[in-house]
Amino acid sequence: MAARNPTSEATWFKAAPAPLVLVSGPESVLGERAIDRIVLAVRKREESVAVTRLEAGAYSRGALMSATSPSLFAEPGIVVVEGAEAMNDEFLADALAYVEAPDPSVVVVIRHGGGVRGKKLLDALKAAGAPQYTCPAIKKDAELVDFAMGEFERGKRPAPAKAVRALVDAIGGDVAELAAACSQLMSDVDGTIGEEAVTKYYGTRVNATGFAVADAAVAGKVGDALALVRHAVSTGTDPVPLVSALALKLRTLAKVGAARGRGLDPVRDMKMAPWQVDRARRELQHWNANSLAEAIELVAQADADIKGGGRAPDFALERVVRRVAGLASS
Repeated sequence: MAARNPTSEATWFKAAPAPLVLVSGPESVLGERAIDRIVLAVRKREESVAVTRLEAGAYSRGALMSATSPSLFAEPGIVVVEGAEAMNDEFLADALAYVEAPDPSVVVVIRHGGGVRGKKLLDALKAAGAPQYTCPAIKKDAELVDFAMGEFERGKRPAPAKAVRALVDAIGGDVAELAAACSQLMSDVDGTIGEEAVTKYYGTRVNATGFAVADAAVAGKVGDALALVRHAVSTGTDPVPLVSALALKLRTLAKVGAARGRGLDPVRDMKMAPWQVDRARRELQHWNANSLAEAIELVAQADADIKGGGRAPDFALERVVRRVAGLASS
């Protein structure tokens, strides 16, 4: 099965050794993966490989030439230059000189996180025919799903779309954590990685957390939301974080809805994560300004009841979840 790209431009998973290699783009996890692939490929064909790491922003004149010098390596070498997007003038000068006459026995990998700094070097690498492997940002909800699906496909492990969706819902927008979760599942689960496996390893986050309750409630899934609440309470979950998660979810919807009405960009103007905005926009299909305002008031009252204003916090929690879910589906 062919691996899917996190985005249509990503090529990090094809990274291979060459005398000069450019790994570009802002997603640090993918950048690390690309570099690891190159190092592993060299080590598969050579018994011993020396890896030297340089920091372009704190570079000292002559360090690149020293690191690539034949006298330094008794065996083939790899030089990894990190942070080229913040390179200083000393590195730029040395790198431009090196690109003109690279040592064919050494692999030099330049990691550039994006931006205009060092454009002259990037142009020189392109002119020299250096391969470039891209690592675009993974921010949107669909990109996170594609990334997780690609992890399983590259690991040659079947994972149904619903299982991948559940995993992304459980982990959220942290790409490093999502990658670790995929690796953990592939290590610990035999055969197909289904929803049951995701539930087993991330069950408290998928089935009985405040965020899962909130997701079901704002989608108008009354039965699912109540089932999740009852399971959470029966397993000892405090009602306070459950209602807090619901309040947070509604506030997010209100922010995104208000931004739309005022012509604002929630990512740029409100510093929200793109995947949060994408999800909120889908969820807002169930809401209007009046129902959302009523839901926020209900949750505020439930919060007061649960924190001491009422005698039955579990009942107050279930009641507010039922009412909010009812508003969403109305």
